[in-house]
Amino acid sequence: MKRYNHPIVKTLLDTDAYKLHMQQAVFYHYKNVNVVAQLICRGPNILGCYSKILLDQINMMSSLSLSHEEYLYMTSFPFLKKEYLHWLKKFRYNITQVKVKNYHGQLHIQISGLWKEVILWEVPILSLISEIFHRNRYPNITSNFAVQHLDKKLTEFFQKNCHVDLSRLKIVDFGTRRRFSYNVQYSILKRLKDKFPFLIGSSNYHISRILKLLPVGTQAHEWFQAHQQISSNLRDSQVLALKKWLCQYNQYLSIALTDCITMDSFLRDFNLFFSKSYQGIRHDSGDPVKWGEKALNHYERLGIDPTTKTLLFSDNLNFKKIISLYKKFNNRTNVVFGIGTKLTCDIPGVEPLNIVIKLVQCNGKPVAKLSDSPGKTFCLDKEFMNSLCKEFNLPLKF
Repeated sequence: MKRYNHPIVKTLLDTDAYKLHMQQAVFYHYKNVNVVAQLICRGPNILGCYSKILLDQINMMSSLSLSHEEYLYMTSFPFLKKEYLHWLKKFRYNITQVKVKNYHGQLHIQISGLWKEVILWEVPILSLISEIFHRNRYPNITSNFAVQHLDKKLTEFFQKNCHVDLSRLKIVDFGTRRRFSYNVQYSILKRLKDKFPFLIGSSNYHISRILKLLPVGTQAHEWFQAHQQISSNLRDSQVLALKKWLCQYNQYLSIALTDCITMDSFLRDFNLFFSKSYQGIRHDSGDPVKWGEKALNHYERLGIDPTTKTLLFSDNLNFKKIISLYKKFNNRTNVVFGIGTKLTCDIPGVEPLNIVIKLVQCNGKPVAKLSDSPGKTFCLDKEFMNSLCKEFNLPLKF
C-alpha cells in the first residue's frame, strides 16, 4: 500500500470556492453555531484500509495557512471582506475535530465543532480519500494518460458538434472533491484552458489562481440544512437561508441551490422578491430537463423574462449531457454547466468513488437533505425527516 511522507493537500485554497464563500457568511452571521458532518459512501468500495494513511494526511493539514500572495489574491474579490480575510489568514485546521475509524473495513469519518471551522474540512478530506484510493488501486495511471484521454474526448466533441452554434456555451470545473489526483485535475484544466474556449472557470480557488481562471461557487446543501435548526420555524428555514445569503452577498454570488428539500418546495419559497434578487438557480438532482422546464415556467409565471436569468446544471454531467441540455435551453435562458467527476476522474479503466460528506446535526439537532434523486436523500433521524416532509407538504416516501 502506497504511503506518503509529504502532504497531498499543499494549500488552504485547494478547495471549492463555495466552501470559502459559505464560511464567510457563517463567520458574520453564525459564529457560535456548532455542527456535525459525516462521510457517506454511496458506492460499494471498502475504504477502511486507508484510514491510517488518511489520518496521516489530515494531521499534516494542521500546518496549512494562507500565504501572503494568496491573501493578496483573495482581497481582489470585492465580495470577500477584510475582517473575514484577516481571520482566514490566522485560520489553522484543528485536527481534533476529525475522527477517523476503520470499522470492519468501512471508513467512518465524523467532523464536529464550530461551523465556521468545520466547513473547510469536507473538500480536502474527500479529495484525499479519492487520491489515496486511486493511487493505490491504479498506480500506473499518469497525468499524461489522463490528458491524452481528454484530447480524444475534445476531438470527438468538436467533430460531433461542428454544426452547433457553441458561442454561448459556458463550462465550469466542479471536480475537486472526487478527482483522481491533484496533478490530474491541474493537468486537465491546463489543457482545457489552452484548447477549450468554453471553459470559463473552476470551483477550485488554488487552481483558478495559478491558471488565471474565474473561481466559481455559491452555496451547498449544508447552508440550507443548517438553517433547519437555526430558524425558529422549520417551515421558514429555506426563506431564512435565502435572506441571509442576500444579506451577505447582495448582487454577488447569487445562484441559489434548489434541491435541499426538493425543487417543488424550493420554488414555493422562491417568491418574486427572491426570483428577482438572485441571478439564477442551480440543478443538482432529479431529471435536468424537467427541472429546467419548471424553472423557466416559474420565472414566466412571475412575469420575469427567463433570458435574463441563469440555470446552472451540475449533476453528474459529461460532455454528451451538456450538449443535449445546451441545445434544449440555450436559446431560452443563460445556461452554465458545472462538470465534476466526469472531468477530473474520467480515465479509461478507472472507477471513480461516489463519496460525500454531509451535515447530520446543527446545534445538537438533526438536519436532512430531501433530494430530487432518492439515492441522494439523507437523514439520520427518521422522526425529523417525517417532520420536514409534513412541514413542506411532501409525501413520506423518503
